Amino acid sequence: MCGHGAICLMTQLIEQGILKWNGTERIEVELIMPTATAAVEIYRRHDDRPLVMLDVNPPVFRKDNLDFERLAGLLGLGIEDYRQELPLETVTGDFVHLVVPVRSLAAIRRIKPQFEGIIQFCLEHKLDTVAVFCTEVERPGNTLHVRDFCPAVGVPESASAGTTNAALTAYLIRHEIVRENSDGQVVIEAEQGHEISRPSSIRSVVSIDDGSIARLQIGGVATKVMEGRLYLPELSD
Repeated sequence: MCGHGAICLMTQLIEQGILKWNGTERIEVELIMPTATAAVEIYRRHDDRPLVMLDVNPPVFRKDNLDFERLAGLLGLGIEDYRQELPLETVTGDFVHLVVPVRSLAAIRRIKPQFEGIIQFCLEHKLDTVAVFCTEVERPGNTLHVRDFCPAVGVPESASAGTTNAALTAYLIRHEIVRENSDGQVVIEAEQGHEISRPSSIRSVVSIDDGSIARLQIGGVATKVMEGRLYLPELSD
């Protein structure tokens, strides 16, 4: 499963007229993959760009015994930069994320990751990413600012990560940092990738039933940055 690929695919299918709005503002698609299927909803935004949302399974939490002072040093932070009233927790979904709440945007901008040390830390504790966030944001209307360090799985820092934001969304709900709206949903707008000059926006929509996550959708809008053509040789008889 690749969220980036699914969003880009659905956007291209609409742009080429293969998927049609037919006078509606929403299209439902069943995405068939080798071992599973995924529900996809595409919404027509006010600017006519498609917002693609994918259903993902709610993640689960686990308790780890971690050296948080060591981790702070690997991030170039002090222990005082953590948001003390919130725990650092491991959240398991398609990947395993260590969620790290920090106090401010200034702190998250000061991060200077020691990638080799972070790789070792992740391998020791069976982590895939270190997801650092704060609730102070650059763009008004957003919910949180995210930096996601993934050197243990081959990406120093991710510019946009659906699985990470699913983990963060579950964390925010678990610790009552966000609340349901009048429709009984939690809507989270995350900003990510700013520090590596690849700003992105990730939208999470959660339906709550009896205090638990009943449905979790993650998505966003794809922006075309390049295009090209493939030329294939003609087949001979």
